[in-house]
Amino acid sequence: MPSLIVGIAGGSGSGKSTVARKVAELLTDISVASVGMDAYYRNLSHLTFEERKQLNWDHPDVVDMELLGDQLEALASGAAIEKPVYDFAAHLRTARTERVSSADVVIVDGILLFWNPRVRALCDIKIFVDVEADIRLIRRIRRDIRVRGRNLNDILDQYLTTVRPMHEEFVEPTKEFADIIVPHGGSNEIAVEMIAARIQQRLRP
Repeated sequence: MPSLIVGIAGGSGSGKSTVARKVAELLTDISVASVGMDAYYRNLSHLTFEERKQLNWDHPDVVDMELLGDQLEALASGAAIEKPVYDFAAHLRTARTERVSSADVVIVDGILLFWNPRVRALCDIKIFVDVEADIRLIRRIRRDIRVRGRNLNDILDQYLTTVRPMHEEFVEPTKEFADIIVPHGGSNEIAVEMIAARIQQRLRP
């Protein structure tokens, strides 16, 4: 059976994954699969680690939009995919993959999800999570230290040189494509409930 693709975009640290998780938890009688756009960074193993550290990881060119589009099309048609697994500490795509089976609903999230016209068109429902810049920065610092093994100086340098300017150039403008804008991220319980209700409504015969 075809799947309903729900796209969730927004700035780094806005709470996209939290919104996705909370929506999925409310869809108790529906099968849900989750896909993170972060897994689709291009395979740049030909570069040294120092060269990879210097790349602008918030620019659309570093994301393998072709592969993401192909795999979303497969999921939408009812097929399973082998999703890439990315190592954020090494800035490399690993040799492993994770099998993602098709489901009634596929929730995909990423900062640049609505930038690519093909990927954007594959999203049946488009959600933009809108959170203040200082909150997003604090969340990014905590995540990158705890989960990705980064140090504070590197995180702040990256934020000032690429994350903030790329957000203003490539992420924020895509808000206009959203069907639903969610302020305050995953703490907005009413918005999360409304999204879950809308998904259930779309799936009714």
